[in-house]
Amino acid sequence: MVTPDNLFFKFADLNHKGTHVIIGKTVRIRKPAQVSIGDYSIIDDFTYVSCGLKVGRFSHVGANSVIIGGDAHVCIGDFVNIAPGCRLIAASNDYAGGGLVGPTIPPEYAGDPVVSYIRIKDHVLLGANTIILPGVDIPEGVATGAMTLITPDVKLQPWTLYVGAPARAIRKRDGKLILQQAHRLTFDPKYRT
Repeated sequence: MVTPDNLFFKFADLNHKGTHVIIGKTVRIRKPAQVSIGDYSIIDDFTYVSCGLKVGRFSHVGANSVIIGGDAHVCIGDFVNIAPGCRLIAASNDYAGGGLVGPTIPPEYAGDPVVSYIRIKDHVLLGANTIILPGVDIPEGVATGAMTLITPDVKLQPWTLYVGAPARAIRKRDGKLILQQAHRLTFDPKYRT
């Protein structure tokens, strides 16, 4: 499948673009030299990326998602599915601080920003409109329901389903079959590059 030309950046400017990658025509990537996208991954239209980003293999970022963070970096593993409207926010203003906030404010007048990473391990499923804040590590196999809020204070466990704001665990997920299928796909000659 051929990815259409993008309106906002040249694919050649990406740090890395694997094989069989699909990037929607209206995806906006502000720093393409800091973005790597693994084989067979997709970023749907109307997604906005303004920080460093690494996407693994066979992963999907749904339409209207936002991945922001200025100088921060977001790392997304293999076999991750991010539903439409998710917000991965790796940098924010300190709203309790004493400075002015916003991108139009000169640094000498601004408060201290909150800048960190976001790491999403393999086989994570983020439900529509999930919000991830700076400094969050999401373990393998975590899933979230729609409109879940994950802060660094939430201690996430692998292969667990979370819902709510703030996120709370509601049940374990059985990852055995998922891992078996991922292993089969990884070694399927049709999908090796």
